[in-house]
Amino acid sequence: MRKILVLALMLLAGPVTAQPAVPDTPMGETLSDYLAAFNSNDAAQINAFKATHHFGVPLENFQQFYRSTGGFTLLKIESSDATSIVGLAQEKNADTIARFTIKEIGTPEAPKLFVSLRAIEPPAEYAIPRLTQTAALKALEDRARNEEEGGKFSGVYLIARNGKVLAAKAFGWEDREAKRKTTLETKFRIGSMNKMFTAVATLQLVVARKVSLDGTVGTYLPDYPNKEIAEKVTIRHLLTHTGGTGDFFGPEYEAKRLSLKTHADYMALFGARPPRFVPGSRDAYSNYGFLLLGNIIEKVSGQSYYDYVAKNIFAPAGMTNTGSLPEEEAVPHRATAYMWKDGWISAADTLPYRGMAAGGGYSTAGDLLKFAQALLAEKLLPGRMVADATTPHNHDGNYGYGFGINGSGLLQHVGHNGGAPGQNGDLQIYPALNTVLIALSNYDPPAATNLTSFYANRMPATR
Repeated sequence: MRKILVLALMLLAGPVTAQPAVPDTPMGETLSDYLAAFNSNDAAQINAFKATHHFGVPLENFQQFYRSTGGFTLLKIESSDATSIVGLAQEKNADTIARFTIKEIGTPEAPKLFVSLRAIEPPAEYAIPRLTQTAALKALEDRARNEEEGGKFSGVYLIARNGKVLAAKAFGWEDREAKRKTTLETKFRIGSMNKMFTAVATLQLVVARKVSLDGTVGTYLPDYPNKEIAEKVTIRHLLTHTGGTGDFFGPEYEAKRLSLKTHADYMALFGARPPRFVPGSRDAYSNYGFLLLGNIIEKVSGQSYYDYVAKNIFAPAGMTNTGSLPEEEAVPHRATAYMWKDGWISAADTLPYRGMAAGGGYSTAGDLLKFAQALLAEKLLPGRMVADATTPHNHDGNYGYGFGINGSGLLQHVGHNGGAPGQNGDLQIYPALNTVLIALSNYDPPAATNLTSFYANRMPATR
C-alpha cells in the first residue's frame, strides 16, 4: 500500500568488480566513512559518523535500510569535487546498482551532509548474463531457499510462460506461532497491488461511458469537501498519480486506523485538504487518490467497491482466493503479517481495518496469474483499453492507468508491486515474452520484490 521507496526497495545491480580507488579528498573520506559506518550496522559507529559529518538521518532508518540491502559495495567514482562525490554502488542483498550522491549542503558555520541513493538500470559493464530457462529457474529456487534459511523470505513465487506454469514454490511460515507452513494456497496481503483492480474497475466504467477520464472528482462526487480538488482533479490525474491528492498515512491515520472502515470514512477525514500541487503539473504517488477512485466507483456503480470488483473482475477472471475482508474476520489461510523489530513480530497493529481501493487486500499467486491472463485475454477490458492503461501517462514515463511500466523492448513489463510492514508482493507481466512473474511474502519489503528482480535479470530474453 505504501509506495515502495527508492531508498528501501528494488535497487537492482550487476556483478561486483574490483574496489575502485577513492579520491584522497575530504569528500572521498566522507564517502569511505559513510560506507564503513553503514556496512557495519553498528549503532556506535553509525552515531559517530552522524556526529562527525552532521548527518541527520535517524539511526533506526540506517539500520532498516541495512536490513533491506545488506550494505553496499563501491563500484565506481563518477565525479568528485570539493563539496560532492557521485558514483555507483552495489547492494549486497540483491542484484543492485544505485547511483549515490554525497554532498555538503550546509555552511562552514552550520555544515550539513546530504546523501542520496537512487536505483538505475545496470550499465552494460555490469550486465548480468542471461541463463537458460532451466538454469534461471534453478538459480531462483536456490536464491529463495537461501533467503528462507537466512530468515529473509517467507512466501511464494510463480513463474509462467506461454500460458504454462514453469515453477511455483512456497517457503517459510504462513503462521509461525501455529507452525503452519506456507503453501501455494496461502493468501498474502498484497498492498498497492490492489491499485490494478481499482484501475480496471474505473476503466470498465469508462468503457461503459459512465465515467470520463477527463471528468473531475466533483462530477462524480458533487459534495466533495475541497473545491479545488473537486473542480481541477480528473479521473486521469487520479489514475496516474498526477493530481496532487497526497497520502493518508501519518498521525491522523494512525489515530483512527481501526475506525476507518469505508472509503467514505477516509474521504470524510481527509477530503478538506487542498491539492499538494497544481493538478497535472507533476507526479507524486497518491494512495489517497486511489481511495477517491474507490468512492467514485461506488457512487457511479451503486455498489460497494468490494461487490463491484468481486462481480466484474474476480469472477470473470476465476479469482476465488482474492478479497479484502476485514482483519477481524477469519479468512482461511490468510498469512500472518510479520515485521522486523530485532526479530519477526506480528504486524497486526499496523494493518488497516480492511483492504481498500488503494491497497491492502489479499490474494494468492495462482489468482494473480489468473488476473494477468484475463487482462491479456481481454476478459476484463477491450484490448485497446488494456494498451492505453499500460502506456505511460505520467511525467516520469513509468506509470499508466494503475499499472507500472518498466524495461524496454522484449523486456518491457507492466504490473504493480506493493509493500508495507508484514506484506510485500510483485506482479510483472512481459507481453512480448508472454511471461508472468509473481512473488508474495508476509515479510517486510523487499522480501518478494528481490526475488522477481533476481529472476527477471537472468531469465531468457528471447521469444
